[in-house]
Amino acid sequence: MAKLFRAVIMGPPGSGKGTISKRIAHNFGLQYLSCAHFLQELVATNKTEAGVLVKSYIDKRMLVPDQVVTKLMLPRLEQLSGHSWLLEGFPRTLGQAQALNELYQLDMVISLNVPFETLRERMSDKWIHPASGRVYNMTFNPPRVKGKDDITGEPLVQSEIDKPEALMARLRHYKDVAKPVLDLYKSQGILHSFSGTDTDRIWPYMNSILSAKLPTPNSESHSTPTS
Repeated sequence: MAKLFRAVIMGPPGSGKGTISKRIAHNFGLQYLSCAHFLQELVATNKTEAGVLVKSYIDKRMLVPDQVVTKLMLPRLEQLSGHSWLLEGFPRTLGQAQALNELYQLDMVISLNVPFETLRERMSDKWIHPASGRVYNMTFNPPRVKGKDDITGEPLVQSEIDKPEALMARLRHYKDVAKPVLDLYKSQGILHSFSGTDTDRIWPYMNSILSAKLPTPNSESHSTPTS
């Protein structure tokens, strides 16, 4: 039986983690688990105790505490037993990383380093449909009608957290919280950092390192734009 491969991808808001994660998962046959998407699914089924709890923090615009995220994510990972996987958005803090380390030995941690100006431009192009959570990017994934949701025709809005002042605060917070996590993985010799502004330029280097660590089940002939 082939050795399981377990990896984490980290990066600031707007760095393209989701885009690259999906490409990695597709090309290398990994199970992909986004912490943010998982929590959103729990909220969508908010009749459950976990969903109600997560929603209570989101409604107050608070980060879901470490112990809550860890308590929810680790059982979800147990469901992927027997599979290789890639995590996005977890671990976010040193406490979460230490809890993950107690159960799983990671093979690789990918860190995306993107200049602030690029992040600011990307996030200023991001608009959402509040009722559904559908996300549009005016450069990469624009709506069919400017300012309108493709499905309902309702107005799109820009989230307060994606505006320049809020984005700067989020980036500072990410830097402060992520540093000890990245230092931990660097000390373990599994951290691989990639710097750039374009997914397609970063991808060949990332693909080369990943290909040396695990087989490629799918063709690598296509490309995916940064979001």
